Amino acid sequence: MGKLAHLVTSRVKDTGTSLKILTESGIVRPYSPVVIAGMANALRQWSTTPAGGFKTIALRMPQQVAIIDERGSLTFGELQERTNALAHGLRARGVKPGDGVAVMCRNHRGFIEASIAISKLGADVLYLNTAFAGPQLADVIAREKPRVVVHDEEFTGLLSGADIADRVLGWTDGDAGEDSLEGLIVAGLAAGRTGDLTPPASKGRTIILTSGTTGTPKGAPRPQGGLPAAISLLSRMPLKSGWKCHVAAPLFHTWGFAHYQLAMMLGTTLVLTRKFDPEDALRLLHEEECDSFAVIPVMLQRILALPEETLDRYPLPHLKAVASSGSALPGDLPTQWMDRFGDNLYSIYGSTEVAWASIASPQDLREAPGCAGRLPHQTVVRILDADGRELPVGESGRIFVGNSLQIEGYTGGGGKEMIDGLMSSGDVGRFDREGRLYVEGRDDEMIVSGGENVFPKEVEDCIAAHDRVAEVAAIGVEDPDFGKRLRAFVVRVPEAEPVSADELKDLVKENLARFKVPREIVFLDELPRNATGKVLKRELAAIEPTDSTP
Repeated sequence: MGKLAHLVTSRVKDTGTSLKILTESGIVRPYSPVVIAGMANALRQWSTTPAGGFKTIALRMPQQVAIIDERGSLTFGELQERTNALAHGLRARGVKPGDGVAVMCRNHRGFIEASIAISKLGADVLYLNTAFAGPQLADVIAREKPRVVVHDEEFTGLLSGADIADRVLGWTDGDAGEDSLEGLIVAGLAAGRTGDLTPPASKGRTIILTSGTTGTPKGAPRPQGGLPAAISLLSRMPLKSGWKCHVAAPLFHTWGFAHYQLAMMLGTTLVLTRKFDPEDALRLLHEEECDSFAVIPVMLQRILALPEETLDRYPLPHLKAVASSGSALPGDLPTQWMDRFGDNLYSIYGSTEVAWASIASPQDLREAPGCAGRLPHQTVVRILDADGRELPVGESGRIFVGNSLQIEGYTGGGGKEMIDGLMSSGDVGRFDREGRLYVEGRDDEMIVSGGENVFPKEVEDCIAAHDRVAEVAAIGVEDPDFGKRLRAFVVRVPEAEPVSADELKDLVKENLARFKVPREIVFLDELPRNATGKVLKRELAAIEPTDSTP
């Protein structure tokens, strides 16, 4: 077959696969000619940006509930009118195409409404991490120079050191004034400013910040248009149109943001709360009869740590998909979850820069604990050595990812390493013979102990399997005999007989090589984490091992 014929055949096959995925999820379905014409016009004007996506949903299902939060519910029809009113209000404050608007909001309607309205103006939206410190925020705002900062009232003090031109409150527990999202929306509705705006000549960008665990957070512009991202996810996860999803993962993070984008195609009802509480999350899932649950792994840990009588109080027969991302699922957490709530857990591996690279299904997590799953549609992953050569199955090397979701570079310049169009994820891993990817750790966390490569994750997983260990993290430290060894930080299960350092060292010694046994084990009340659940290992490095056994 010639190159041209092969290319045409591949594209036809890919289009057929994509159409099948979209049809099975309910995105593609029959509609009336009037609705189809309206959708076509909306997409022609707005493309698949949030402005266009949410307008098509408002045409398809205006009475479907779009958001449930602490203030009640909104339909997609109401969301369309309110975001039009908000866009008019922000434009009156000087926001124009190409400007930047920063959003620092917890999970509530204000985050969604601000994001859609900014898209309608053709402005860039910059999502600020709600757990960042004041100096980090000031640095980011100085670099990105947003025209307006939309933030919840609780963050006013935190942002006091930043040079902000204009600000609007995203959430206030007091009366909604004219300098709040709700105030701008109410004023726009009262004045009848609910008509569509003129589509801007260019699309705005969506900028998500890296975690900032190693310095000033970088701005990572995500590709516009959510269709390729949706097809990729839906190829490995059974999400359906019209489902109700409790999004507990932060919306400003790549994983929470993904479910906001999915909602504009699937017509998902987003169930939101400003702060995560494990029992409250179970109650919402139970009372709202949620079909899906978007989380980060530490949230599942906190739910499973609840007393048995609390867990028994909230059966979840309607829950069909628990989508976890942001960090690896530790130890036997997947088995614990599925044994109690059914085989509904999916683990997504990726990064801010490459989005998702692999997805582990419940079957994967049962058959191959610790794996990161298989590749979704339109995704390429290669395991490369230090010279950029591909390694055979079973050998460990650097993970490089290729898809249509990766960033082109950071807003401040630079980017991840690229080889033959594939982007480094920053991790080391391998494939097994069944095509499952295993992630062994960050390439900058590997230590050489006794001449052998050691990754903290393998040791963390071993210790996490102990039934009296709640959480564990490990870092490399100097060792006079081996050059480097790991120091493990352990959170014990509360109200259980305290596990000792010697017990945990013996556990590692029984299951792994001697050079992988931690030099010290330090017991903590909790591990330091950022808002997306990642352990802040730079903070662990500053902790002296006072409560440990050498």
